[in-house]
Amino acid sequence: MLLYSPLSVSYNGKTCILFRARKLAIRYRNHSLVDLTERTFSPDASVDTKGSFCSKDKFRIYICVCASKTINFHRLQMSNTFYESAGQNWFTLDNVYIHYNWTYEAMFNATDVYAPSTNSYHCQHVSSLQKYDTLLVPSANTDHAASWHITFTDFQIQAFNVQSSKFAAASDCATFFTPAILMGLITSLILLLVLAYALHMVVHLKHIDRYEEHKTTLYLAILTFSLS
Repeated sequence: MLLYSPLSVSYNGKTCILFRARKLAIRYRNHSLVDLTERTFSPDASVDTKGSFCSKDKFRIYICVCASKTINFHRLQMSNTFYESAGQNWFTLDNVYIHYNWTYEAMFNATDVYAPSTNSYHCQHVSSLQKYDTLLVPSANTDHAASWHITFTDFQIQAFNVQSSKFAAASDCATFFTPAILMGLITSLILLLVLAYALHMVVHLKHIDRYEEHKTTLYLAILTFSLS
């Protein structure tokens, strides 16, 4: 399947979001699958992104799929957070929303989708299906999100530090370090250093004890020889 150029979103005259997927498929319960790829990413698609918003720490991409009778629009909300343990900012895809029949909304939590803010994020599948690791989790049963299935194939997004309308180097969902992993590695390194220092001190103290013991023995031997 053809990979279209990324959907570009501008705010205050500056490109702030890049987003694309090789395929975007949505299904309601056991109904037929609705393929929104061309209607979202094709150069000829009637897509309205006027409701999008960009700031220093919050981004929202609003995509009105005007050619769809059932799915009216979907939007993605992202945030940017500084993690002291990693020493840098990471952006998170907080939620994905589907609006249908001009009335109803289904919300999915997507907080497992994140990357360093200097990079784009890429994943082969970002989906609500279990076979794709369920990166999109229905928020509640009350908004019918559990009745919907949504899958982005060959998903890539960047919401911060967009330069020249091109994706930065991608952090892939299968390979990059998360803030939690980095914090764990740093903590483990500190513990190893403390343990190495403690072992060094134990060895040093044993050496001092042996030296003092040797001095005492030598002194007693000299004293005994002198008395005799």
